[in-house]
Amino acid sequence: MGRRILHDEFFRKAKAEGYLARSAYKLTDIDNKYKLLKRGDAVLDVGCSPGSWMQVAAERVGPKGVVIGIDLKEVDVEIAPNVFTLQGDVTTIDPDELLGSGGKKFNVVISDMAPNTSGHGDDLRSADLCRMLLGLLPVLLRKNGNMTMKVLEGAEYTPLLGETKAMFRAAKGYKPAASREMSREMFVVAHGYKGAP
Repeated sequence: MGRRILHDEFFRKAKAEGYLARSAYKLTDIDNKYKLLKRGDAVLDVGCSPGSWMQVAAERVGPKGVVIGIDLKEVDVEIAPNVFTLQGDVTTIDPDELLGSGGKKFNVVISDMAPNTSGHGDDLRSADLCRMLLGLLPVLLRKNGNMTMKVLEGAEYTPLLGETKAMFRAAKGYKPAASREMSREMFVVAHGYKGAP
């Protein structure tokens, strides 16, 4: 039974289509529905391991866009000439390392990161990660930029969604088809960042 769950249709599809993980289809679904990514965009992927979201983002922004990924783990994959990865903690790294010499902020911030799960309080740790990301947006995301981030449903989901709505023109929760049915994961999808208060 465990094998059947692990090797589902999205797992097999990812293998067949050359994606690093089935999670590629979560971002594909989100972007097809909500149009977060545009040609030429600069995208930051926070918690980018194993790299499947960077693959999708690179396809969507095209060769004139750029995708930067950061993760605590080393991500040693070659995706495209305009995709770059950094190993480190997004909360402590010098923003200039992410923004580059031009210092221009990102059009889109995406995040599929999750806490190390223990089965107890995972939803609270997930919400903390999301709030950390929201706190970094004034430094990283351009005004009117877009964002999506994963959160585990629980007591903090609704307050977190409200906090995101206060920072963006619009924000809502969405569960992509590639999310496992039994999973508590949701994605907060937000458009039109209002900028630092």
